Amino acid sequence: MNNDDRKAAVAAYKERTAVAGIYALRCAASGQVWVGHAPDLATIGNRLWFTLRTGTAPHRDLQAAWTAHGADSFSLETLERLEEEELPFARKALIRRRLAHWRDHLGAAAL
Repeated sequence: MNNDDRKAAVAAYKERTAVAGIYALRCAASGQVWVGHAPDLATIGNRLWFTLRTGTAPHRDLQAAWTAHGADSFSLETLERLEEEELPFARKALIRRRLAHWRDHLGAAAL
């Protein structure tokens, strides 16, 4: 990749819009579900897979399921995309409400 291509790729990355939302991580082998939120749904998968592969996931039950059942048993699903809120406190309240809704609806653990 030459310097101009690299600059164009970096500029395109910086200009993209991040879509926040609610996601579910499912273990098919155990039937467990974890629900969390991310400021950028496009990048949350990489973070989750990395922490699980390296054994550094902050949620012990999630890491234990990963260790017991392996990577092939897990899937990541986007549950809801959130619209951009102008006020940060309104966004936080919306995220809390939607997380509670999805956790209750799916009987899921928190991430």
